[in-house]
Amino acid sequence: MSDLPRKAVTRTAKLAALPLGFAGRATWGLGKRIGGKSAEIVARELQQRTAEQLFKVLGELKGGAMKFGQALSVFESALPEEIAGPYRAALTKLQEAAPPMPTRTVHAVLEERLGEDWRELFLSFEDKPAAAASIGQVHRAVWHDGREVAVKVQYPGAGEALLSDLNQLSRFARLLGPLIPGMDIKPLISELRDRVSEELDYALEAQAQREHAAEFADDADVAIPDVVHQSDQVLVTEWIDGIPLAEVISGGTAEERDRAGQLLARFLFSGPARTGLLHADPHPGNFRLLPADDGDGWRLGVLDFGTVDRLSGGLPDTIGECLRMTLEGEADAVYGLLCEEGFVKETIDLDPDAVLDYLLPIIEPAEVEEFTFTRGWMRAQAARIADIRSPAHQLGKQLNLPPSYLLIHRVTLSTIGVLCQLNATVRLRDELESWLPGFLAEEDSEDSAAVEA
Repeated sequence: MSDLPRKAVTRTAKLAALPLGFAGRATWGLGKRIGGKSAEIVARELQQRTAEQLFKVLGELKGGAMKFGQALSVFESALPEEIAGPYRAALTKLQEAAPPMPTRTVHAVLEERLGEDWRELFLSFEDKPAAAASIGQVHRAVWHDGREVAVKVQYPGAGEALLSDLNQLSRFARLLGPLIPGMDIKPLISELRDRVSEELDYALEAQAQREHAAEFADDADVAIPDVVHQSDQVLVTEWIDGIPLAEVISGGTAEERDRAGQLLARFLFSGPARTGLLHADPHPGNFRLLPADDGDGWRLGVLDFGTVDRLSGGLPDTIGECLRMTLEGEADAVYGLLCEEGFVKETIDLDPDAVLDYLLPIIEPAEVEEFTFTRGWMRAQAARIADIRSPAHQLGKQLNLPPSYLLIHRVTLSTIGVLCQLNATVRLRDELESWLPGFLAEEDSEDSAAVEA
């Protein structure tokens, strides 16, 4: 494996090969059918080859293409099963691994950022990476004070690569769109592009991780490794073991899946309330399932705070209020709040009851005491909104997503996608009542506070 490709012409050529590859394999499939193979067998082979090329190109490029692949992978639950099967394995690989950066390049970065005597900072350092992701890879090591640590090293040229890849991918959004029915790919790519500068800044990441680690230091349910050292292109944090969430998805027990799902929902809603920060990269590669400190049950280990949304007051009250009023069937109040917040533009006039009918199936998990998230449920929601003949599709096209809600929306959708991959049964309403501002009416909140007191 050579160094991260940085020349724009090289990276553009690799990305351009994706749509050309799709067309080439379609021609190959036609030839197979003429040769006598059934359409079903040819389609399955075609999808498998497409998935393999998608992983190969996105994985080798790392950068923005790799980041896009990770974002895409959490939505595989929405794909029809006959398509999801071949893509699932290839896209899930993007969550945990990628072709590694050469050892000489890693050493060069460490020498440049930590000094010529960088090895003296470690009692041991493993050259083989423990994990590789979109803009850097992680090496296991032992810090000079004996602590086991994770050393994240940023790929040289990662910034240029990210911006170049995302600019190129936006040109191919129409071709990639069918992978996620009902979702416009361009805003996803645009939002990723807006966040890359923050993710490249390890000082910002270290600050966000320190704040989370301090807040959750004694938490029985969530474990967050603290920051040990930070410099440009190098971030050293405490190491945590555990079962990668991708492994829980592929082979975990029902108990592990349910516990992971409950803790994932708890962290999604409690994090902003407790820290004023929203962890905004909820793909399975960033989570581990750890044995609880008392040996009874499981905790959720959370990694990678490179992308966060800064919400000083926690999640907006509007979300909780709108969710509560929708469940109570208050169509006019819900519609008024959506108009006030910019979800319905001034030039648009919608029927409040139609808006309520649009929202109710989506918020079904909040209506019951516990809900089992499944790929089938996710696909049904995606199909309902994607079907151009359905009222939901027509209404959805007229709604607007204000910029301040873009990242919250993406994180919520991604987390639901992971819950569906887990097939987890979750008491979501408990988490909403505990952590989401506005979800409980004021009198209910006062009663709960009195009971706790």
